[in-house]
Amino acid sequence: MQFEQTFRQWWTQRRQRQALIFLGFGLIGGGAITSLHLLAINSPLMALGWPGWLTLVVIALAFLLNATTTLPAEIVFLGAVGVLYVSGVLSTSEALKGFSNDGMITVGVLYFVVTGLQQTGALAWISHQVLGLPKRRSTTLARLTVPVMVLSAFLNNTPVVAMFIPVVGDWCRKLRISPSKLMIPLSYASIFGGLCTLIGTSTNLVVSGLLVEATDHPGLRVFDVTPVGLPCAIAGLCFLFVGQRWLLPNRKPVMGDSDDMRQYTVEMVVAPRSPLAGKTVEQAGLRHLPGLYLAEIARGKQIIPAVSPRETLRENDQLVFVGIVDSILDLHRLRGLAPATDQVFKLDTPRTERRLIEAVVSNTCSLVGKTIREGQFRSRYNAVVLAVARNGDRLQGKIGDIRLRPGDTLLLETHPQFLERQRVSSDFYLVSDLPDSEPLRHEKAPIAILILTLMVVLAGFGWLSMLKAAVLAAILMLVTGCCAPTRALQSLEWSVLLVIGAALGISEAMQVTGAAQAIAATFLGIAGSNAFIALAVVYGITMLLTEMITNNAAAALMFPIALSVSEGLGVSYMPFIIAIMIAASASFSTPIGYQTNLMVYGPGGYKFTDFLRIGVPLNLLFWGLTVCIAPQIYPF
Repeated sequence: MQFEQTFRQWWTQRRQRQALIFLGFGLIGGGAITSLHLLAINSPLMALGWPGWLTLVVIALAFLLNATTTLPAEIVFLGAVGVLYVSGVLSTSEALKGFSNDGMITVGVLYFVVTGLQQTGALAWISHQVLGLPKRRSTTLARLTVPVMVLSAFLNNTPVVAMFIPVVGDWCRKLRISPSKLMIPLSYASIFGGLCTLIGTSTNLVVSGLLVEATDHPGLRVFDVTPVGLPCAIAGLCFLFVGQRWLLPNRKPVMGDSDDMRQYTVEMVVAPRSPLAGKTVEQAGLRHLPGLYLAEIARGKQIIPAVSPRETLRENDQLVFVGIVDSILDLHRLRGLAPATDQVFKLDTPRTERRLIEAVVSNTCSLVGKTIREGQFRSRYNAVVLAVARNGDRLQGKIGDIRLRPGDTLLLETHPQFLERQRVSSDFYLVSDLPDSEPLRHEKAPIAILILTLMVVLAGFGWLSMLKAAVLAAILMLVTGCCAPTRALQSLEWSVLLVIGAALGISEAMQVTGAAQAIAATFLGIAGSNAFIALAVVYGITMLLTEMITNNAAAALMFPIALSVSEGLGVSYMPFIIAIMIAASASFSTPIGYQTNLMVYGPGGYKFTDFLRIGVPLNLLFWGLTVCIAPQIYPF
């Protein structure tokens, strides 16, 4: 009886809470609708034709589908562009304009450049020099965001993010951190840095050019935006540090050390003149690979079974590791380590064209019961066994002396054609390719870094456009052999490129239908004659537009409006110009608002709402800071 009364009381209170919630939402919704209705009366929005309203409805539906469904972003946005094209809102050239946009093509070309950096090991060297490998998770965010912000202040944001996405992916795996904890901060840190100087982002340069054309101003200097942009950037970093635990999602939980039961035994040798010689095990980075441990070192006739992290490595040391396949791949990427077997140098295929492949030995394989050496594995299959896994056990002895059993998993170095030849063979139960497992071309790393530096210098000083500099760098990567053509094509992230192209098509529809202009003019009607309110409104409209259309388009659209507002109020235009520069670039709330957000969208495994949760507070923070600081630096 007591239970029944308690339950009824709880149920009554629950219904009351639900009623209050619905009432609250009803009041908020009703107030919002009433406000929009009052704002729309006699506003430019009422003059919009059906193309403008259809564009707004399609954009709203695209946002809703991204936020509430599991449909891929590229499908949603391509569908939105398709509706606008079929309905006649966009012409053929306008619908396809985004796919010939310099920004989208630049992103695609930069994948070639990054692949060259990856295949030569230069990217790993850069990450080690810039990021290091922190021992505590609490320092990871600072080790990532501060260097990226500094680089982005003087380099274009796109290549910086493109360069660091694969680095952060490997970093997350080594530190056992979900990529979703660091990919958004990577994009945001590049945006923070871009706000700090005139050359930090193309939007600032666009606004400066418009200012020169429309007024007698000589043009903004490199650090004119810094007194406003730098405080915003520092506040943004502080916000990320404080809010990361609650606001950053955990979309892709990393695999635990015990999740992979394939414990390989692999032998590596410290090559002659190796940069690892003379370093301790810990300094060489051999203590930080997850799911891997250094079992012993063979130094001549001496065996060191319990390896201390302070043990100094020497040339020709043979290192025996036991661990999971991902960490074995990391060993093969380390400069100065080579497979202990000399069989890899006897294969017919050039090493740069080989891949790592896993194969499970079947009970009908003719080599069962024989050692790898006795069975002449290399001669029979044109493949070399680098490691063997057997039920999670550590296998004793050298690789060539291991006697094969059914169910043994072999890690092979061979030509990709091995897959086609052996996929239906009775010798193996299963054959699978390991992605990104080509041997690195360490000898070409200096060339790759030189090409990257050349691209940065040519684009940074304005001697070539970002697209031309990236195309030149991609060509040099291919010509010098830093990047294999087939691998370069495989590196293209088509989903990212399709989303960027489609988002630019939607942006074009906002402009050609007059929807963007109508929204801007409607909201400016509430500013009145107060300069501070007008500045806040100009920032707010620019911020809203840049989340829906490209940042450069939002800045170009708002510039003449802001200039006319300042002239009408009889105040200086400089606070308005700075506000547009900050608002157009500070796009945090949607993945389509800024192309670096789109670039991390897939690798981080994000949902559309993830950007809203952390981006909306950041937008509000930057809004308030800019409106308060800009008039102090550049008085009305």
